[in-house]
Amino acid sequence: MADSVDIDGLAPDQVLLRDNIRRYLKEKVSPLIAKAEADKKFPYEVLTGLRDFGYLGGTLSEEQGGLGIDFPTWAVMMEETGYCWLSLRVMVNTLNIVAGIIGAYGTEAQKEKFMRPLLRNERRTFVSISEPDVGSNVAEIKTRADKRGDTYVLNGSKLWITGGLFADFGIVVARTFSESCNGELSLFLVEKDKTPFDVRPVETMFVRSTGTAAFNFENAEIPAANLIGQEGQGLRQILIGLNFGRLNVAMGAVGAAQSALDLSVRYALDRKQFGRPIGSFQLVQKHIVDMTMKTQAARALGYRAARAMQSGQPSRLDCSIAKLYATEAAHEVANLALQVHGGMGYATECPIERIFRDTRGGLIPEGTTEIQTLIIGREILGISALT
Repeated sequence: MADSVDIDGLAPDQVLLRDNIRRYLKEKVSPLIAKAEADKKFPYEVLTGLRDFGYLGGTLSEEQGGLGIDFPTWAVMMEETGYCWLSLRVMVNTLNIVAGIIGAYGTEAQKEKFMRPLLRNERRTFVSISEPDVGSNVAEIKTRADKRGDTYVLNGSKLWITGGLFADFGIVVARTFSESCNGELSLFLVEKDKTPFDVRPVETMFVRSTGTAAFNFENAEIPAANLIGQEGQGLRQILIGLNFGRLNVAMGAVGAAQSALDLSVRYALDRKQFGRPIGSFQLVQKHIVDMTMKTQAARALGYRAARAMQSGQPSRLDCSIAKLYATEAAHEVANLALQVHGGMGYATECPIERIFRDTRGGLIPEGTTEIQTLIIGREILGISALT
């Protein structure tokens, strides 16, 4: 990546941070990946070390326990998590979406009980949005929260919950019914030990160590004090979190693409066929060139989205473009990397096999490729194809 530093416009401190993170992840996290993938368990202890780099709530203000990290620097950081291990990027993304929502809309009591221990890596969290019949269309959520005295009663099912198996609390999006709210969406903080509900594992082909789960709520009571912000504001709150998440997904995909490219370059130079390195073959070079172009273009779009967010201007278009292009490009790069590696790429001991699976998964979360396309079309034309 050294050749692209000036082109990408990174400041010296960003380059230093990137290089230090790359070394740390290679030394402390990479050796744990194979076992974590095999055991399907995430090594939460690695997050404590990453706290010093700002991965735990770093974009929050210093008053809220963060470091005030700007979004372009955050984009660099998220690329490095993707370069190392997309499961790490996924877990960091979930943690920061929760911390950001509580930081923006939570009460002081909620920040003290939930957010600050989360930033110290003393609690584990989840975000529960999707349902068996509701994916990208958040507005169609069916899980309901009925106000009864000083509690809300949850009923419904949730699916595809990252970290749901391991977390002790998280955010649940539910349609709310009370004297002041007639079915609009609200966000609630739900603790497993205080609000018992059914949790079951969901096996997936990608990010296998992230504890994906399904929840079922049946007359599950939560304190009214666990409502985040005001009733009926949940859709706006969660969409803001998803915009941040799309930047994270995009830059994580860039990192995965760069990792696949670097592995392929090394393999093309080391692997010999017919008495010479396979990198000397024209078609292999074509693969490497295509991978390089896609990776660099995805990175440029990711940085553009980060700058848009930093400017404070509406950044939905830029984040959706970055997420759409970067995730598709990353999987195309991983596919070409598999081609360069040949049969070796299929072996689970080769990182390409995992990167191929994980990059395919990036096309779905935070809005599928199809949904991103419709969002971008709406932003450009001013006409929604979603209604």
